[in-house]
Amino acid sequence: MAVTGQPRWEHFPHDADVGVRGFGATPAEAFEQAALALTAVVTQSEVRPLVAVDVACEAPDLELLFVDWLNAIIYEMAVRNMLFGRFTVAIEDGRLKATLHGEAVDVPRHAPACEPKGATYTALRVAQDRGLWSAACVVDV
Repeated sequence: MAVTGQPRWEHFPHDADVGVRGFGATPAEAFEQAALALTAVVTQSEVRPLVAVDVACEAPDLELLFVDWLNAIIYEMAVRNMLFGRFTVAIEDGRLKATLHGEAVDVPRHAPACEPKGATYTALRVAQDRGLWSAACVVDV
């Protein structure tokens, strides 16, 4: 895999589940990209930023914060019956504050492929490599 400075995301296979990985110049940007990968597990359709939802998480390290972050998104998706397509994240001193931008699920348009159940500690890694941050774990679907 070539290392570039461009924010991006990817999926990686893991048995019946799916791995999500985000890359960015900062941990916050990598978390945002991984959230886009999570949305792409559910739908390939555009998710319009019609509603903003604020979330906050706190954890003793970046890896635990990452799992909490993805699980906060999964929770908001489930209780609000929404999908999110844009994420704004700020991380400081083990605290994450974010805004999720999305819309109610439109089954004909979004054609949801699955419902994520939770982020796991499997393949969990948040690290910097050659100036680029990555955040990854397996999501139970």
